[in-house]
Amino acid sequence: MILTACSETGTKNSISIMKERQISFSAKNHALDNNDNFSPDDRFLCYDTRGTVFNKNLANCKSIEKIEIATGKETVLWEPESVTGEEAAPGVAAVSWHPSEEKVIFIHGPLLEEVEARGFYGIRNRTGVEVSADGKGVVTKVDMRDVSTERATINGAQRGGTHRHEYARNGKRIGFTYDDFLVQNFDRTIGYMEPNAAAPQGYTHYFAVLLKPAEIGKSKPGEIEKAYGDSWVGADGKMRAFVGKIRAENGVDYQTDLFVADIPDLVDITTAFSGDATSYPQPPGGIEIRRLTDCGTVSGIVRGSHDGKQIAYLAEDKSGILQIFVIPSQKSALPEGSFEKPFQLSEFQSNASDIRWHPSGSSIFAIADGNIAVFSFQNKEKKGKYLFLTNDTQKREELVVSNDGNTLAYTMLKAGDYPGEFRQIFVMDLNWEAINAKIK
Repeated sequence: MILTACSETGTKNSISIMKERQISFSAKNHALDNNDNFSPDDRFLCYDTRGTVFNKNLANCKSIEKIEIATGKETVLWEPESVTGEEAAPGVAAVSWHPSEEKVIFIHGPLLEEVEARGFYGIRNRTGVEVSADGKGVVTKVDMRDVSTERATINGAQRGGTHRHEYARNGKRIGFTYDDFLVQNFDRTIGYMEPNAAAPQGYTHYFAVLLKPAEIGKSKPGEIEKAYGDSWVGADGKMRAFVGKIRAENGVDYQTDLFVADIPDLVDITTAFSGDATSYPQPPGGIEIRRLTDCGTVSGIVRGSHDGKQIAYLAEDKSGILQIFVIPSQKSALPEGSFEKPFQLSEFQSNASDIRWHPSGSSIFAIADGNIAVFSFQNKEKKGKYLFLTNDTQKREELVVSNDGNTLAYTMLKAGDYPGEFRQIFVMDLNWEAINAKIK
């Protein structure tokens, strides 16, 4: 795989050989889903098998698995009994590895014996579950789901579905997106959970939303109706960045911008209101929501640097192409109603996607036209200059970066000794000496 350099004029020069290799070959899909898939020691990757049977719905995902990068050996971590069809259960998917422990977290819908009471899998019918990464199948229930309409929701329980569970890098908090079941005139929002002695019995974490959005269609200018595309900024779980869908100043249209939820250490999660049959949950006291941009076109999953100082996100340039922008994460000293000017990092000719930081904060990776690019973030004056690590017509997706920053993993659809194509995992070992010599 040829490493190429691309300048503002588009000229490409071969400088080194990158080691891209396929590590999975079995007749099933291997979805990384843009999560935190590397094990703490970078020896394994976790994935789910969505789209392998019947259709691509998460309800039909068959298993949570890991693969050893060096050998390609696959191990099933969790494979519940399931049914397939337009409606299915239980639905297990969207897996991430704990930053320091041998366990993974993923979404889990109703077991087959629960379908009669709970219904089939859906975005408002799922919880977070942890399973040991040793293949022994030791399961831990993380967040309780309580949809009773006869009383107030149990304190610390959720009443719908959590998704895209992401550990803070210190492992103390879990962020997620959330969809309520009992009160459905509110769109998706974001939340967090943490271990607490007051957590519902039999579950490890106490649940809280970070934002109660405005009711669908009833927001005022500047109010958030939907929160999504969220991720942690920094290592300590004190800052959750997200995309907010807000009412525009004309009171009619909508726009999407970058926001941050600040969660100080001293926030008491048990002060959150868990809701009741007619009332939506409320965040705990002490949460602050800050708006960072006013461009109106932010999309995708936003990504914070590991040191917590910067946030990278996707937004349209003047031509309507999604580019990478970077902005300081801390509160601006500018007057109220004004915003920090973000730095436009990329100048691609087609939409960027899959932005990820190098752990050091010195580089950012992204995909454009199916190829992987790396940007040096140390020299901002080199706007528009970057390296393409690949240069072909293949479609790479679901980019993730190892904990040591020396390996990339991603997926591509590939044919094999089986009918059709399946999503397979590829890894690339980075030659940083060659990259740094060219990009600086």
